[in-house]
Amino acid sequence: MSTAFAAALSQHPVLADAVGEVAGQVLEAVGERPDLACLFVTPPHAGAMEGAAAAVGALLHPTTLLGCTAESVVGGRREVEQEPGVTLWAGRVGPTAPFHLTVERAPDGAVLTGWPATVPDDAAAVLVLADPFSFPADAFLARLGEDHPGLPVVGGLASAGRGPGGNRLVLDGRTVTEGAVGTFLTGAEVDVATVVSQGCRPIGQPLVATRTEGNVVYELAGRPALDRLQEMAAAASAEERGLLQQGLHLGIVIDEHKADFERGDFLVRSVLGAHRESGALVAGDEVDVGATVQFHVRDAASADEDLRSLVAGRRADGALLFTCNGRGTRLFSVPDHDASVLDDALDRAPLAGMSCAGELGPVGHRNFLHGFTASVVLFRRR
Repeated sequence: MSTAFAAALSQHPVLADAVGEVAGQVLEAVGERPDLACLFVTPPHAGAMEGAAAAVGALLHPTTLLGCTAESVVGGRREVEQEPGVTLWAGRVGPTAPFHLTVERAPDGAVLTGWPATVPDDAAAVLVLADPFSFPADAFLARLGEDHPGLPVVGGLASAGRGPGGNRLVLDGRTVTEGAVGTFLTGAEVDVATVVSQGCRPIGQPLVATRTEGNVVYELAGRPALDRLQEMAAAASAEERGLLQQGLHLGIVIDEHKADFERGDFLVRSVLGAHRESGALVAGDEVDVGATVQFHVRDAASADEDLRSLVAGRRADGALLFTCNGRGTRLFSVPDHDASVLDDALDRAPLAGMSCAGELGPVGHRNFLHGFTASVVLFRRR
């Protein structure tokens, strides 16, 4: 008897054999013609991505096939880094509506082409895989937020290429090197939920931004922002001061209507610098006057705690993971961290995914492009 979701991973150095392994395992588990299949391969296999996708299509016949090349891939509780790896995921998620987006230059600016004329009425989320060198993810998310507020976007930017043309994206029988591919995920047969773990923890107290200009924060709670930072650092523990020296981040509350702020309420951005004369701090995103902010720190322990906290008690029949290529063994002292945490929390639900050059996911009902983040989409059959 087939299941609704399946995932498989192969590290065979010969791509044809690796694809045969993963496609065979998924076919045996989920059967032919799943609604959605996702294929991810590491750089040693990138040049033959078109053949790999064609083989998966011929064996599995998915209604929609998405895929891309990535520095690392995820399958089950494994993360394959710096080695040949192929992972395949498939699920019966209900109707899909795939698309390929490109950006064309016009006299009055860039024009996005390929967006469907109509969005499905029952769209529960949008899954997007994009090329970082040719697709303006931030602008796309901003426009989508205006046209379809509250519609979650999950996915990531391909991470195998080191320059334009170096990545491969797959949409059904086509392999392209530019733009973005994706599909609408409808809520017809599954519940779709998202988890966005930015890997940070707050330090100090929330403060209101009382004077800002774009991404420059001049005052917090009526005092120079640099003074507020120094006050917070003076009251911090020795361990926290050590983390502050490794990297300072600013969490910006997205939904100001909440009485108390907790994990998932902050959009976390790096603090890029400071102006000593003015006492201002430069954030990695715009900060509006009146916004509530809080300083954050990031380390392996914080990232571990954040992800475990956000997935605790979650249930899913299948999941896709888009984790930053700055995580993995670059951040954690043990391999397979994010994959194993999710595998345990979701009771071995079929899991696959990739490392990204930027992760897409919602915070406070708005979609953002993140860094050092684990963005997860959870599927649960009704």
